[in-house]
Amino acid sequence: MRYGKRVMSVMLSLALLGTSVSLTGCGSSSKKAENGELNLFIWTEYVPDSVISDFEKEYGIKVNVSTFSSNEDMLAKVKSEDEGTYDIVQPSDYMVESMIKQEMLEKLDQKALTNLSNIGDQYLDPSYDPGNVYSVPYQGGVAAIGVNTDKVKTDIKGYKDLFDSSLKGQIVALDDYRAVIGMTERSMGLSMNETDTSKLSKVADKLQTIKDNIAVYDSDSPKSSLISGDCNVSYCWAAEIALAMDENPAIKIVFPEEGAYKFIDNWAICKGAKNYDNAMKFINYMCDDKVAGKVIEEFPYLNVNQKAVEANEDYSKNEAKNIPSDVFEKGEFVSNLDTDTLKVYNDMWNKLKN
Repeated sequence: MRYGKRVMSVMLSLALLGTSVSLTGCGSSSKKAENGELNLFIWTEYVPDSVISDFEKEYGIKVNVSTFSSNEDMLAKVKSEDEGTYDIVQPSDYMVESMIKQEMLEKLDQKALTNLSNIGDQYLDPSYDPGNVYSVPYQGGVAAIGVNTDKVKTDIKGYKDLFDSSLKGQIVALDDYRAVIGMTERSMGLSMNETDTSKLSKVADKLQTIKDNIAVYDSDSPKSSLISGDCNVSYCWAAEIALAMDENPAIKIVFPEEGAYKFIDNWAICKGAKNYDNAMKFINYMCDDKVAGKVIEEFPYLNVNQKAVEANEDYSKNEAKNIPSDVFEKGEFVSNLDTDTLKVYNDMWNKLKN
């Protein structure tokens, strides 16, 4: 997850086709890689280049970085490559659970995680990985609503208000089928992971009523449409709204009263990783509070490093960046759905966008 680029492929079960992955080497260590290499497969624009470069210099490990822009693309790519191609991946909550079930992750060396105590208790021992056996949380957030109050006079309090006809052609929304369909479900008092076909039929009908309101689908940089004034309302990650607020004080964030779509991205080690020890060093390094502080400065998502958050007053007091605990607790994670249900979601999405 990087600045808003949290695009999700349309179907997990159909995603094992070719994907385009950007390969970029981050950092140019002045120290030779006398201690081997490390191969990362991470979200685009989510880990500062300077942090990776500093790790290389401190440990003498050469870091090779590949990037992805959806959990499904990441999963498909890992499956298509030889085991051991990647050492570390960065799956979101539901994808951690899926990869565990598919036996695609290595158990972590808990003794090597000396910095794990910096992580807030509320983010540890998650339902998708009890005991953090396979994963360590990195950053997270919620899908909130951004409103240009100079242009929009409608009192927007939740997801349901995005369907108001007065917002025709004014919304920039995430190009993410689970996010948009999930928002529709939440607006109806349903779970984002609804499987009942009769209820999904009603969701499909309501989803069509927002079609004319959405002017742009953008998961790369939705803040751009909000800042430029091309759109006056956004449904996107809170961090994107926070950046837009920095540019225009008239832009405000609204946390949906129905409870937001929430996520946590994690560090995990691929099954058969060739550089397991180096991977453990990197994950522990990323849990260091000073390192997390650098991440906060560049990528203002919800940071799970409690010590780093407490050290940054500007960040800790900014609710668009440091999501209030009650907002996060009220939210809902996306869950893995069966193939038949995913096909229903896929059909809804295609009908909305066509």
